[in-house]
Amino acid sequence: MTAALILTALTIFLLFATGISFARIAHGFVRVFAFPRLQFLALTLVLVPLTVWLVESAMWMWSLLAGQAIVLAVQAVSIAQFTPLRKRQSQSYEGDPNGKNTVSVLSYNVKMSNRDYDRAIALVREADPDIAIFMETDEGWADAIKALSDDWPHGVSHPLENSYGMILMSRHQLRDTKVQYLVMEDVPSIITTVVLPDGQRFHLYGVHPEPPVPHVDSAGRDAELVQVAELVKEDRVPAIVCGDLNDVAWSHTTRLFQRISRLLDPRVGRGFYNTFDTRFWFMRWPLDHLFHDARFQLIAMKRLPDIGSDHYPMYFKLALTASAEEAELPEREDAADREECAEIEKDARALDRHAIGTDWEK
Repeated sequence: MTAALILTALTIFLLFATGISFARIAHGFVRVFAFPRLQFLALTLVLVPLTVWLVESAMWMWSLLAGQAIVLAVQAVSIAQFTPLRKRQSQSYEGDPNGKNTVSVLSYNVKMSNRDYDRAIALVREADPDIAIFMETDEGWADAIKALSDDWPHGVSHPLENSYGMILMSRHQLRDTKVQYLVMEDVPSIITTVVLPDGQRFHLYGVHPEPPVPHVDSAGRDAELVQVAELVKEDRVPAIVCGDLNDVAWSHTTRLFQRISRLLDPRVGRGFYNTFDTRFWFMRWPLDHLFHDARFQLIAMKRLPDIGSDHYPMYFKLALTASAEEAELPEREDAADREECAEIEKDARALDRHAIGTDWEK
């Protein structure tokens, strides 16, 4: 009986977690349940044979199995697009991978208290990206990675002591580079125009919104994703959004971001590329993203080795092409999406607190 009660409690929890993860409520208690879909799926797969083995009552057993089947179906469908079962959203580039229309980007949340400067510098030199975006950078990180400035002479350094500092370094020329506080006064984003060697331009948005936590609203993060998406929507120049978005690739808010911005996710049809947390293999999910205009095509995408942070660095290489005719764009936003965005932005305007996690790395 004890085993049956434990299995029942776990099944009820999984049903609750699965259902609430789709609620359109801007609060961390709701948003965090969208993160561990892989873990919920794996746990449910373990519960199924245990239920058959340990629950003696046939009615009880079948009731639990029905609930577990619902969890399995919903979680599997939610993440299936990041497996080869789904058609790739970002097209593969068939041209010269080193052509003058290509750009490579390395995105790395360094973890502010991490002091493995040399490993980070060595990795950047080895990966040799055209652009490197560093997040959670303080003055210590800013001073250390100046060693890269000879090879990556363009960019902007905006270190902060609150775990939201950001540094962008580029081999390509940049124009109109700005540090903007889109939603919260202590959470910056970097927006710049990148000029490729062939003269083409695109807008790069480096972002790192606050994370959702169970005891605080998620209005700051949600509103920043919405505002960046709306900036991209109005942008006539091709755009890339890159950084630690503190949101999983399969969440409702990320899909909302895509419907507004119409940007593509190169993970779709290719894999999860889980980047957080490096310390726990069984609790990882994809938080570090790059979304791109359909005029870009993918050359390479890979998760780089652990070099001391709680995030893995990500490397992307793309080519800017003349057309997006063959691309499969995300669905367009609808009236419900616009209403939700308005509500999210209203909640953000009412915020009266500092960003989450400003004291975590002290």
